[in-house]
Amino acid sequence: MFRLNNLSLDYGKKPILSNINLEITEGEVVAIVGESASGKSTLMSHLYHLKKAQVALCPQEPNLVPSLSAFHNIYAGSLNEHNFFYNLRNLIHPYSSEYEKVAAIAAKLDLKDALKLSVDQLSGGQQQRINIARAMIQKHSAFLGDEPVSAQDDFHKIKIIKTIISQFSTCVFVLHDLDIALSCCQRVIGIAKGKIIFDEPVATITKEQLTQVYSHHQLAFNNKLT
Repeated sequence: MFRLNNLSLDYGKKPILSNINLEITEGEVVAIVGESASGKSTLMSHLYHLKKAQVALCPQEPNLVPSLSAFHNIYAGSLNEHNFFYNLRNLIHPYSSEYEKVAAIAAKLDLKDALKLSVDQLSGGQQQRINIARAMIQKHSAFLGDEPVSAQDDFHKIKIIKTIISQFSTCVFVLHDLDIALSCCQRVIGIAKGKIIFDEPVATITKEQLTQVYSHHQLAFNNKLT
């Protein structure tokens, strides 16, 4: 699905990523973890642009249209599947088939009762779930999510991640929450200062490896780690 060989990326004259060697195969569920400004989002953006036509992206900034309903913001993820006049008609008076399609996805994310409300009436957590639903409506097999559940409570975080995984055969998440990475993903890639520090199956990750990535935090690591 993705292969990077000695990738280096700069922002102006500032190096962001250096010597990145990475392969993600179809069917994997991968978490990219690390502290803020380590290069995680830059890596995610690069992966998206490599396979733009083949993956559903859930960016950190949702860029929703506040004045439009939750339904229309979710439906926007499928605009390229239809012609201009079909989309215009759906904006004015949604087709029942399209409404039902959106409602089915919204129900999985506890959003069904919010579909007719404008986005500016919804909480930050609800808006984030609309962002996820907009990605989920796209007909792709791979999902890229940059901190997709950062605004959710603990109960919703794992539930939503598992919902995403159940729909997409390949998932790559940028995550701050290590509990989610360790409990929901198969593999974790740790990044620090623009470099991959470790790339391991969840079962073999150690506290020492995580400490290299999260050097500025005192973490309560999972008891299963050695």
